[in-house]
Amino acid sequence: MTTTSIGDPLKFFKTGPYPSFSMITLLKVQLSRWNSWQGLSTNRRIFAAMVVVAAMTGTAKLALVAKELVVSGYFGTGEVVDAFLIAFLLPMFAVSMLAGSFSAAMMPAYTRARDDAGIIAAQRLFSSVMVLGILFLITATLVLAASAPLLLPLLGSGFEAQTMVLTQSLFYWLLPLLLLNGIGHLYATAINAGERFAVVALTPAITPIFAVAALVLFVDIIGIHALVAGTLLGAIIELAILAKSAAKHNIYWMPRWHGISDELRAVMAQYAPMVAGAFLMSGTVLVDQAMAAMLESGSVATLNYANRVVAMLLGIGAMALGTAVLPHFSRMVAANDWAGVRHTFKTYARLILLFSVPVTAVLFLFSESIIELLFERGAFSAEDTRLVGQVQAFYLLQVPFYLISILGVRLISSVGKNEVLMKISAVNLVVNIIGNYLFMQYFGVVGIALSTALVYALSCGMILFYLMKELDNGR
Repeated sequence: MTTTSIGDPLKFFKTGPYPSFSMITLLKVQLSRWNSWQGLSTNRRIFAAMVVVAAMTGTAKLALVAKELVVSGYFGTGEVVDAFLIAFLLPMFAVSMLAGSFSAAMMPAYTRARDDAGIIAAQRLFSSVMVLGILFLITATLVLAASAPLLLPLLGSGFEAQTMVLTQSLFYWLLPLLLLNGIGHLYATAINAGERFAVVALTPAITPIFAVAALVLFVDIIGIHALVAGTLLGAIIELAILAKSAAKHNIYWMPRWHGISDELRAVMAQYAPMVAGAFLMSGTVLVDQAMAAMLESGSVATLNYANRVVAMLLGIGAMALGTAVLPHFSRMVAANDWAGVRHTFKTYARLILLFSVPVTAVLFLFSESIIELLFERGAFSAEDTRLVGQVQAFYLLQVPFYLISILGVRLISSVGKNEVLMKISAVNLVVNIIGNYLFMQYFGVVGIALSTALVYALSCGMILFYLMKELDNGR
């Protein structure tokens, strides 16, 4: 398939007069035209996938923001929110590191196996990866459970004794998320590999919905533990939906060992550097939260609220972009279509800058007003609004750099150069620690957001430098 420009995304809507069709018939006609339009090139298929994923992810992120609004109304920036966030941090860090790395390492091998040896070979690969993934997740769960008395005091080094006791209690309740969300990541990868993006992108809306419902119903009875209960129930339902969707699309959803194949060796060869890279990259979040805990009470919560709008933007953009381009990058790399790779990368890098820079500038200017509109009610005070607005403004500066970095990371992963990501992530982690420490001395918690923006600017520069050198040297 020849790679061409995106063209006019609205062209499929341009039609002449319609006969007296019913609404359902009209929708079928437009859907048929949309399918025909997107099938004309790789870039159009990527764009269509991005539209679907962005719409579904946007819905999920809005649900997450709604949850934060409810939490802020009940608890403000109080110590119980700090305790929940630090307790939540370790399981999510492990999910990102272990399951996220399996997903990124598996996608190119899964795509090659499906295209070269057929769908049965790809599904056997997935079943074997599931076995290994679940074993790793169970092991990580046990290790974290045993090491929590040592790790949590390090992460919450500025907490008072009562807050630390609450943090440890919440942590053990939240630890099953590592297994639930980790297995869900693996299902999501196989579903996305078949370019079926909608259910994977929309499913994360379930947990915030259940968390809000639990807070509304039970917060007066069990306090912050209502948020824990809703989060766990939502994760269970999300996993059930992803497993059902996998089965519906004829994916072997039950783990089964099929032995060591060449494809599985390829996954494992990429997994180790991916885990190291994910550890270093996700470590920036871990470091930010831990260093915020060193500051005055409520700093961890302040950092979290300030990141909500930014995380929604990045989540929608990164999920849409990363999910849509990875299967296509993997396919083009497998076919040695380097001209298509270069064209696709440059096209979407330009589009990212075109849309993200103006949006970032506007949100930066109105940052405090946005926080006031979203959060200032109940236990969330005007003083909280001022500080959170400042932190959010500096967090926003990362948006263009982060999105271009995601595009580059997906391409580097597709060509199997994950050791490059590991090196870049190592530099990021060191720079983040130094930047946090220096800026915290002058700006407090605001300095952590400024350091994060600088880290992603540096990361983006390193990724682009490597890719331009590789792609210009005959790749």
